[in-house]
Amino acid sequence: MLMTNPVYLDYAASTPVHPRVLDVMLPYFNEYYGNPSSVHHFGQLAEAGVDTARETVAECIGCNPEEIIFTACGTESDNLAIRGAALAERERRGANHILISPVEHHAVTHTARQLAKHFGFELELLPVDEFGIVDPVALSERIRSDTALVSIIYANNEIGTINPIHDLAAVCRERNVVFHTDAVQAAAHIPLNMGKLGVDLLAIGAHKFYGPKGVGALYARSGTTLLPHQTGGGQESNRRAGTLNVPYIIGLAEALRIANEESDIRAHRLIPLRDRLIEEVFSSIPDSRLSGHPTHRLPNHASFTFNNADGNLLLTLLDASGFACSSGSACKTGNPEPSDVLLALGMEPAWALGSLRVTMGESTTSEVIENFLRVLPGLVEKARR
Repeated sequence: MLMTNPVYLDYAASTPVHPRVLDVMLPYFNEYYGNPSSVHHFGQLAEAGVDTARETVAECIGCNPEEIIFTACGTESDNLAIRGAALAERERRGANHILISPVEHHAVTHTARQLAKHFGFELELLPVDEFGIVDPVALSERIRSDTALVSIIYANNEIGTINPIHDLAAVCRERNVVFHTDAVQAAAHIPLNMGKLGVDLLAIGAHKFYGPKGVGALYARSGTTLLPHQTGGGQESNRRAGTLNVPYIIGLAEALRIANEESDIRAHRLIPLRDRLIEEVFSSIPDSRLSGHPTHRLPNHASFTFNNADGNLLLTLLDASGFACSSGSACKTGNPEPSDVLLALGMEPAWALGSLRVTMGESTTSEVIENFLRVLPGLVEKARR
């Protein structure tokens, strides 16, 4: 079945820019184009736009504007949080131990491993259950007096599982240990409230919630010390040097505002499509499993593994049939090795290599899902042969 109009089912990888987001960005390319660090009129106009955007983001996530640091993406936000907090805590109190889950995005795992390899930190991986969830009790048993930082993903990009971040953050708060969460996937679908979550650091990236690529933000609770990893000017209160990307910052703030306003509406529409997809895959494709938690998962996220199937071949077959999907993290698509995340769940390589992630969004309809379900069983069988 070759479709003349390709269908996008990879919203966890990236999303189109919302028309209202594009509208608010455009004037800052050619009308309010000054450098926000300049003192003249043009700079003041740009600075005013950034200030308003910072206030909007703070209002959306329930914090103070000065607790928002603008970055170039979610990955940079994770890097600044983990490297900045770990180095600052070691300098402040000699803490040299880092705890992360084994199902983090590479922005977290690779940063933590670099700190261990090149900076002498001790890195420990927390246990997760078969769904990729970290138990707060397990965290409390492993946290130490010399733990510099704990980082646990909010909603997993590969398997869609949502972690109990409030409870995990409470463990760290009780022990006075800095807690970071990668909320890059969560921000699109879960309203974020820093007062309720209790985290110290939280990372987001705009292109996951219908904003532009190339801009992110890091929430840093007042009093949380970060050693800057990018030095130069005094931007972002000396925590992240570099000329601010004003149009994109404006776009991030508007996209987050819309996501907050429409989160319930989007979830109400997407959850039935997600559940229909999961139900039919199980009934029509033998030797199939759902990866991630069956209910504590993102509303738009369905992820599967198929025993003895070539996941990369399956993606190619789906693409040729007009469906754009993923095998997991967009950063790892095409990698012939089994996913670290799936292996951490205890999955055998024969299953982990046959992974498929289907993530839905604004253009996904029930008709799209039914068309997808008509072609998927046959393509899985081809990927097995």
